[in-house]
Order: sequence, then C-alpha cells, then structure tokens
Amino acid sequence: MQTQVALVTGAADGIGWAMARRFAAAGCCVALADLDHDRTAARAAELGDRHLAVRADVADEASAIAMVEETVARLGRLDILVNNAGIGDSHKPTLEQDLATFDRILRVHLDGTFVASREAARAMAGQGGAILNVSSIAGLTGLPRRNAYGAAKAGIVAMTKSMACEWAGAGIRVNAIAPGYVGTALVAKLFEAGRIDRGRLERRIPLGRLADPAEIAEAAWFLCSPSASYVTGAVLSVDGGWSAYGDAGDASLA
Repeated sequence: MQTQVALVTGAADGIGWAMARRFAAAGCCVALADLDHDRTAARAAELGDRHLAVRADVADEASAIAMVEETVARLGRLDILVNNAGIGDSHKPTLEQDLATFDRILRVHLDGTFVASREAARAMAGQGGAILNVSSIAGLTGLPRRNAYGAAKAGIVAMTKSMACEWAGAGIRVNAIAPGYVGTALVAKLFEAGRIDRGRLERRIPLGRLADPAEIAEAAWFLCSPSASYVTGAVLSVDGGWSAYGDAGDASLA
C-alpha cells in the first residue's frame, strides 16, 4: 500500500501539532504548514526526515494554493488535508468589536478552509482522499462575545456539508470536528488574563475537564482513516459533552 500524504495546517503548536504527530504515527508522510516556519521546520524534523515543513498563510489565496502545490511537488501526492489553521477572537462585547478584526477571523477560517479544500480536491482528483475541517462548539451553539469566531466556525460546518455532497462522487470524503475547550497555550493565556474562569468552565463540561490535544487528534485520525470510509458530511463533537448539556450555564464562561 502506498504511503499516504497528509497536509495539516496550523501544525506548529496545539491541536495541529498533536494531529501531525498522530498522523505520522499512523504511517502518513506529513506536510506541516504554518506561518511560523522556523518552529514548523523544527516540528517536522522532530517527526523525521521524510516529513515536510511548509510556510503558509491560509488567509492569502496565493499562499494557500502554493502550500498545496508544494506538498504535492515534494511529497508526490496528497491524500489527506486537515484544515486546522485558525486564530482566536477578541472576546469583547459585540458593541466593542471592530470590522477589521471580524474580517480577519473570517478570512483565516473560512477563506483558508475554502481555498485549501478546493486545491486539495484538485490534487485528489482521480484518486480520492479525505478532507477534515476543524469547527468548534462555537459554531454549533451560541457563545457570548464570540461573533466572528462563531460565525466562521458555523460557516465551516455548512461548507463541510456542501463539499461532502459535491465531491462524494470523486471519492473525496469531507468531514468536520467540533472541539470544545482544549488544553492549549491559547486557552491557558485566557485563564491567565482572567477572560475565563477555569473552575466554572470545568464544572460546565460534563466530563469535568478540558480535552488534551491528543484526544482531538485521535478523532481527527478516525475521520480521515479507512475506519470512517462510509462517513462523509459529518460533524463530530469532541467536547466532553458540552453541546449535549441542556443548561447553557454561566455566560461568563464564554
């Protein structure tokens, strides 16, 4: 069986890095893409010589196109794309939010997912493949002060379903995961800044804790693996029960 090539965006840290490690452990040759090329190169070297670091700004169409082209040119093919690259929002009340920040968040999440998926589908033509988009509980439920982020992640859900229906005939499966709160450096900074009360947050989560990035990576690998060969257009919540819990809880948690 030919070695599969997986491209993971936002792979320098956090969930993206956990995904890159998991896909490499499954035998994939991984292209790690991120704006921070030095860190990404170090991560790729940590995985081994056959893996690739690609500098990419997914919010820029030319850069996103070049990212896919470089992956195919240097690794020979593309079987899996994980659209993980993203940025946080300001956590400000709606009346204090500015359009420039709103637009930037949508460009990274929506434009980046759209362009990378379009180019990946072209590369997968005639062979099939799997595309995984990273949404969020913010795209499935209402979270105060998360307008841009929530809108972007909800848009990713809609895009996932549309692409899944359109590309199924070409053997390209498109799914999404919707993580809850994950123990990443970004979330740690929100705790430190007092934007989120960790104790109240964990009490709101039925499983009582944040996810480990490796747990999100396991769900990602499942949806991209042969084990999910009949799954497309699905959105898998990986949130410790957050979206299943009927009581919205304290709005300050968001």
